[in-house]
Amino acid sequence: MSNMRIPLQWTYFILIFLFFQFGRPMNPVKTKPNILFLFTDDQTYEAVHALGNEVVETPNMDRLIQSGTLFTHAYNMGGWNGAICTASRAMIISGRSIWDANEFRQRWISGDSAALEMTWGRMMHRAGYDTYMTGKWHVDAPADRVFDIARHVRPGMPPDQWPHKEKDQLPPGYNRPLSPRDSSWLPTDTTRGGYWSGGKHWSEVVRDDVLDYLQMANQSDRPFFIYAAFNAPHDPRQSPQAYLDRYQVDEIPLPPNFLPEYPDKEKIGAGSDLRDEALAPFPRTAYAIQKHRQEYYALITHLDDQIGQILAKLDNLGMKENTYVFLTADHGLAIGSHGLLGKQSLYDHSIRVPLAMTGPDVPEAYQVDADVYLQDVMATALQIAGVEKPGFVTFKSLWEVLEKKPGSNLEKGVYGAYMNLQRMIRKDGYKLIVYPEVPRILLYDLKADPHEINNLSDSDVYRDRIGNLWHDLKQVQADMHDSLALPDSPEGWLIQK
Repeated sequence: MSNMRIPLQWTYFILIFLFFQFGRPMNPVKTKPNILFLFTDDQTYEAVHALGNEVVETPNMDRLIQSGTLFTHAYNMGGWNGAICTASRAMIISGRSIWDANEFRQRWISGDSAALEMTWGRMMHRAGYDTYMTGKWHVDAPADRVFDIARHVRPGMPPDQWPHKEKDQLPPGYNRPLSPRDSSWLPTDTTRGGYWSGGKHWSEVVRDDVLDYLQMANQSDRPFFIYAAFNAPHDPRQSPQAYLDRYQVDEIPLPPNFLPEYPDKEKIGAGSDLRDEALAPFPRTAYAIQKHRQEYYALITHLDDQIGQILAKLDNLGMKENTYVFLTADHGLAIGSHGLLGKQSLYDHSIRVPLAMTGPDVPEAYQVDADVYLQDVMATALQIAGVEKPGFVTFKSLWEVLEKKPGSNLEKGVYGAYMNLQRMIRKDGYKLIVYPEVPRILLYDLKADPHEINNLSDSDVYRDRIGNLWHDLKQVQADMHDSLALPDSPEGWLIQK
């Protein structure tokens, strides 16, 4: 045996094998920072403890916010149909503003490969990133062609019976609760499907996928981009009993702008035939709104626990210091504000979301009050990845806002649109909302009236401001390729006394 000689080519194979078995570092040094994008659904900025809600429990979101920078005024532009999440997600994946994204997504639908290459995930892949996706998608492009790996790709919402009706009877989970004795639908009933479809709560499925992705990424010498999209806290708002028990219905305060019913709701596209609005009875009762908020907060707290486990894993793997984490939502939700339940309005509760960013060189415990769009996260990620922003990406990097570069904030105002039934501009501390089908104009002083309760449009004192905002709105409409034609002057549309 001592005279046995190993062939030279075998020696090469053995050396290569030993290197890959024992020579590779367990946590390879990556040339670029990682990016973890945590995306929730239907979560208004008002539904985070660190943002001033004393009722909801979100300790992990709070810690994330406090360890980085919070953008206090982040907005979604709205939507071209009742599924606002579709527009929001198409914008963030394509980098295009609302009407351009609506037009561009037709190329995804047709299977245009070049259009798929223009997506956020593909651009990150070409920049050298391993890309992963899990959870809610609701985008017309196939997730498994946008990301390297996509698991448990979920639809717009967990399954329910809408819009199938028999004899005009709403299915379980809608038009409830009619009283404290109403047990027609329970959020803990796993036989109803919804978040329980498949046997494990969908928020926990997303958590497990992300934990697995992090373990995989820890073995790679490439940076990662994880797009983790939770369906929560979208309805049906189902969570384990232990989370519901944290909230007593009669102790949940009503929103300051609570109304039993919103005037002209049918003409603004938020009427009783809209699925979101049919969840609670008309007119809204205090008990019904408190119950819906109890279930909303419980689902958010359950979601928060899953986020906590993801952040702990990131830390335990030693990846925290080289990872940027973004937390935001696709849009907000009313849940009783202004007599509305859904997100099909241009009030702040429906278009304004939490937006926090942590990572290398991100200021800690810092707040930025400048107006931004939530889709600015996409442009920010491209900058972190070293990608020169393509001309078709209309959103701006949040770094520009942090560095206070000229023109980095929304100097022309925040633009909002819902179908051809609502338009909005928020600028210089005021908001102008236009309802073309009523027709009607609303004006709010957001500094004095953050809950948008006192409409000022019937006061002659504000006629000049309304005229200026109207002019600004029409200019932004042109920038956004908005085809809705508004009159040259708001006169005649002002509130009728």
